[in-house]
Amino acid sequence: MLATTRSSLRESQPILFRQLANFIEMSWERYFDLYPYDIPEGLGYVEGSLDGEKLIIENRCYQTYKFRKLHLELARVGNSLNILHCVMFPQHNYPLPIFGVDLVGSQKGIGAAIVDLSPINGQHTLSHSYQNVLANLPDVNFSQPRDLPQWGDIFSEFCIFIRPVDSREERLFLEQVKHFLTLHCQIALSTSPVFSSSQLAEILAGQHNYCIKQQQNDKTRRVLEKSLGQAWTDRYLTTMLFDFPHTV
Repeated sequence: MLATTRSSLRESQPILFRQLANFIEMSWERYFDLYPYDIPEGLGYVEGSLDGEKLIIENRCYQTYKFRKLHLELARVGNSLNILHCVMFPQHNYPLPIFGVDLVGSQKGIGAAIVDLSPINGQHTLSHSYQNVLANLPDVNFSQPRDLPQWGDIFSEFCIFIRPVDSREERLFLEQVKHFLTLHCQIALSTSPVFSSSQLAEILAGQHNYCIKQQQNDKTRRVLEKSLGQAWTDRYLTTMLFDFPHTV
C-alpha cells in the first residue's frame, strides 16, 4: 500500500469536496496496491492568478496493475471557485469503463456535479455486471438535472449530471458516487486482461475518443487559459487531465 498525505487545499474547500476527495482516496487504498505515477514536470502543484484572485491546483496521481492512472485534482480560485476532478483510466489491456466525477462550486453553491462510468467499447455500452447493479440503485429524483454538453456522447445512460440545490441533494449525490466507485473497484478486481489485437485496439480507440471529447470542454479551457495562457493550457489538457496511450 502506498502511503498518502492529505491535501491541504481540500481542508479549505466546502464539505462535499472534502468528503468526496477523502472517500476516493480511501477507496483506492482499500482496493488496490498503489504505485507512484510520474506527473509531468511542474504540473503537480500549480499557482496562478484569475481576475485578481489566487488560483491553486493540486494533482495526485497513482497507478495500479489495472489502472494506468488514478487522478484526483483539486483546484481553488480565491473564495469564489472550487473544483474537484477525478478520472480513473484503465490499463490498455483491461476492458473497463472510465470512472469520472466532477464538482464545480462557487459562493452561490455547487453549480455542477457529475458522475459516470463511461463505456469505451465499440458498442458504447456497459457490461451486464455494471448494468445490473446501476439499474437497481435507489431512484433519486434530483430537482435540477443538467443537460450534457454537445460532446457528451461519451457518457453512459447512467450518468448523473445535476445542480444540487441543498445539503440533502449534496448528500444524495455523494451516496450515488460511492455506489458507482465501489462497484467499479470491485468489478476491476475480478476483471481479467484481454490479449487479442482487436480488443486492445478497441480499448485504445475508446480511451482516445474519451480524452479527445473531454478536451473540447470550453469552460475548463477558458478558465485555464485566462490564468495560465494557451500554451500551458494545451499542455495541461493533453498531458495531465486527458492524456491517452497512442499504441499498445
